Amino acid sequence: MLIESRPATDPELAALLMAQQRELAEADGGQDGQVYLTHDDVEYLVVVVDQRVVACGAWQALEQEALAAERPVLRLETGTYLPAAVALYRSAGYVPIPVYGEYVGNPYSLCFEKSLAVISR
Repeated sequence: MLIESRPATDPELAALLMAQQRELAEADGGQDGQVYLTHDDVEYLVVVVDQRVVACGAWQALEQEALAAERPVLRLETGTYLPAAVALYRSAGYVPIPVYGEYVGNPYSLCFEKSLAVISR
């Protein structure tokens, strides 16, 4: 297994994200209509197994990388139709916040935040 950085324009990343969109559309019955677009200002990491991309994550959502880059607060968006994701984020210390950015006005969006800052005593 290898983890490597890929640009937003990478075709294997794009194929994986398209598959994710199909899976999310099935999960919400096509009601959300939200389409995830890659962003040029985001660093994407992919997991490569047997020379095939099998998983991905956006750089700003990976806690260790964020801490190393001195980004002490993480924010994320998920859907109301993904209760397992919501439970995972809550169990990992993320707290609900108002929807932001492109998610404002989307009734299926839920946003969360987690502070990674270590408090000195």
